[in-house]
Amino acid sequence: MESPELTVVVPSVNGLGDLVGCLEAADRLRQSVRVEILVVDRLGGAVAETVKRRFPHVTLLSVPAATTIPQMRDLAFRQARGDAVAVIEDHVIVPPDWGTRLLGALREGGDVVGGPIENAARDRLLDWATFLCEYSACLPPLPAGPAEWLPGNNVVYRRALLEKYRAVTAEGGWENRLHDAMKADGIPLLCRPDIVVGHKKHFGFAEYLSQRYLYARSYAGARVARQGGAKRAGYGLAAFLLPPLLLYRTLQRLIAKRVAPGLVLRTLPLIGVFLLAWGWGEVVGYWFGAGGSLAKVR
Repeated sequence: MESPELTVVVPSVNGLGDLVGCLEAADRLRQSVRVEILVVDRLGGAVAETVKRRFPHVTLLSVPAATTIPQMRDLAFRQARGDAVAVIEDHVIVPPDWGTRLLGALREGGDVVGGPIENAARDRLLDWATFLCEYSACLPPLPAGPAEWLPGNNVVYRRALLEKYRAVTAEGGWENRLHDAMKADGIPLLCRPDIVVGHKKHFGFAEYLSQRYLYARSYAGARVARQGGAKRAGYGLAAFLLPPLLLYRTLQRLIAKRVAPGLVLRTLPLIGVFLLAWGWGEVVGYWFGAGGSLAKVR
């Protein structure tokens, strides 16, 4: 068998309702590129059995239930065979030409390339609110060229480059830690506005509140893990100001990206509540550490 051109890494943490649609879309990439799909699954049971039965071309890596998403990504990076390694989530829907666009961007000289994220869950106001709360900065249009950041669920790396940063990914941090290390070494992050994916996730209200809190706590706890008590206390106090600041920034982005004003007004109360959970999660993370929050993030 020929070696794959592209490996697509998919952490499986949300169940079959999300994963099946994601894999159906990813499987269509095989029509245009030699692709390896690596599903790292911490759910087991019916999820693992269904993947094996319905998607025989998928490579399934089973991990313990407490494995975090960054740890799942790190494992997949070490197992990947493609010269290019892309990362998505189990509720991300890629278009049929996504693989060719990624490989084209690398052939043009990029080492780390990402692109925008659109909302593909549009049936409920709650779906819009959860998406806009988290992904307002990722909405198209994004400027082409060198970028300060890239989303962690629509990004591709040269595998040879990832191998140089195994110590960083082994730390179990989110993609910002890896990207910061690369930028510090002079490796540019490149944005390609034409490399777009759809984010199709249906959260419940309480579920999303919990996820915002858990993600924020895990982020803040990791940020101050080696800091003294005074700095942790100061960061925690400052985090009380986060909700209004984040709401202002989110509103600014939605207006700049010309999201329908009616949609913005209708989702804003929900977004405000979600940002309160976000802010509280950072307060707790700074003061009391991450706890077991990272293993619960989906």
